[in-house]
Amino acid sequence: MLGEFGAVALSSLSQAWSSRWAGISKMGFPFKYAAADASKIYCANEPFDVVENCKITKGRESQTIVSDLDGTLLRSRSSFPYFMLIAFEAGSPLRAAILLLLSPLAWVMYNFISESAGIKILIFLSFAGLRLSAIESAARGVLSKFYLEDMHSRSYRLFIACGRRCVVTANPRIMVEPFLKEYLEVEAVMGTEIQTTSGGYATGFVSASTDVLVGLNKRSAVKKYFGNDPPDVGLGDRESDYPFMSLCKEAYIVPSDEPVEAVPKNEYLKPLIFHDGRLVCRPTPLMSLAILLWTPIGIVLAVIRIFIGLILPMWLAKVVETSLGVSMIVKGIPPNSHAAAASKKGGQQQPHRGVLFVCSHRTLLDPIFLSVAAGRRVSAVTYSISRLSEILAPIRTVRLTRCRDTDAQTMTTLLKQGDLAVCPEGTTCREPFLLRFSSLFAELADEIVPVTMNIKIQLFHGTTARGWKSMDPLFFFMNPAPSYEVTFLEQLPIEMTCTGGKSSHEVANYIQKELAKSLGFQCTDFTRKDKYRVLAGTDGTVPASSSSAAAKKQQLAIRSRIVGC
Repeated sequence: MLGEFGAVALSSLSQAWSSRWAGISKMGFPFKYAAADASKIYCANEPFDVVENCKITKGRESQTIVSDLDGTLLRSRSSFPYFMLIAFEAGSPLRAAILLLLSPLAWVMYNFISESAGIKILIFLSFAGLRLSAIESAARGVLSKFYLEDMHSRSYRLFIACGRRCVVTANPRIMVEPFLKEYLEVEAVMGTEIQTTSGGYATGFVSASTDVLVGLNKRSAVKKYFGNDPPDVGLGDRESDYPFMSLCKEAYIVPSDEPVEAVPKNEYLKPLIFHDGRLVCRPTPLMSLAILLWTPIGIVLAVIRIFIGLILPMWLAKVVETSLGVSMIVKGIPPNSHAAAASKKGGQQQPHRGVLFVCSHRTLLDPIFLSVAAGRRVSAVTYSISRLSEILAPIRTVRLTRCRDTDAQTMTTLLKQGDLAVCPEGTTCREPFLLRFSSLFAELADEIVPVTMNIKIQLFHGTTARGWKSMDPLFFFMNPAPSYEVTFLEQLPIEMTCTGGKSSHEVANYIQKELAKSLGFQCTDFTRKDKYRVLAGTDGTVPASSSSAAAKKQQLAIRSRIVGC
């Protein structure tokens, strides 16, 4: 490992100085790049006009734009956080620790030797030995969220104003292409190509045919793609972008010394609804260090918190958990269980004795915190739960089969025995959206109480679509101060139930809207299958290759389907 790393560093250093001196001897110093208009000459101390002075007019929808990524479309000039995400999410915490430990070497190489050398070190540390499918999955499901939140508002507005959009970047194409094509509708991504083995693993080395796309390599890639028809607009943020920018009819620099706001979520071309990964915060070097230092402490704290929840009565566990940093806010008044059980009609006991709690879904722990808030144990049904979580759960959990008749019988039996919690979305959603509700629950009970569940976390997500679901509770409790907010809404009036003449779909849609209104979320008609197709390349039930043509076709077919609440 260290021998290969040293070879990469020495090779990068040699190539960097060779290319630098070759550029000087060929083009002179300071470097001068002729623009598409021969009358315009720019050099290192005569930058292009700044992007703030560019006018965004209606005519730009017919123009082509080529942009750099880091520091241009993104506010941050450093790509380290995104390599860290690949190392942590597609690799392991150990790989992430090694990357953090050796990142000063990459920084020195990047800033004092050459951009190419520094990027090669980051690529080797992050990618070497990983499956391509794991890299692609992390890029698609994890990186997109952090890229969107880091978008530079000024350059973004110019970028999306143009009809044809292309990106040229030193980052590996496999790492940035899913985000750029899915959320920015980019036509072409010109990025660094990585070497792979015949078995589908990344070697950690850069393809010899293209090398790292910096400086003149960027210019060559743009020229090769566009041929004799140069792009209309070029965007860059540093001197090494000047070569490709000089090919464009007009070009603008994105200043690095001015703070700029991120792009508001309502300006996204496509809303971010699904994303995966364990890390909550963008892993800058300082944040990465904090996460790695906290992790062993968080594991011990999480085990203690879980153990207390298992052995103590709920009322006492709530008090002790609060002293350990786990907080819970309860709003509204939960219905009395005995009142539900005692309801009669025509002198006969009702078959559905329990209250049906219909909850929004944030983590696997929703029914447990609901039970604590209600002051009694509430059974729960779920589509997906690990065997370990099922064994350790302090409440009764029953797995559904996705066979409508069988599941209806199971839920009816549980309601006769007591209260029942259901999450009709069928899966969790991290963003402020509610997925489409399954309507089965509406056919089984009249005493329905909608319940909103919301959480606050600091470092780790307690849900995953790609990872080990059995670790979800551990990651949730690893947060320094995780918080749950449980809100009981008014019980559904009888006229809004199936007994009152409403169809099961009308009842489900009504509850979805009421929960969304209470949470301040938006309703969608996405389903759990849509989530797993986006994040894992499967439908959430049958394993499938994320790189298969069918999976890719399904993923591209998903479009924004937000409905009014």
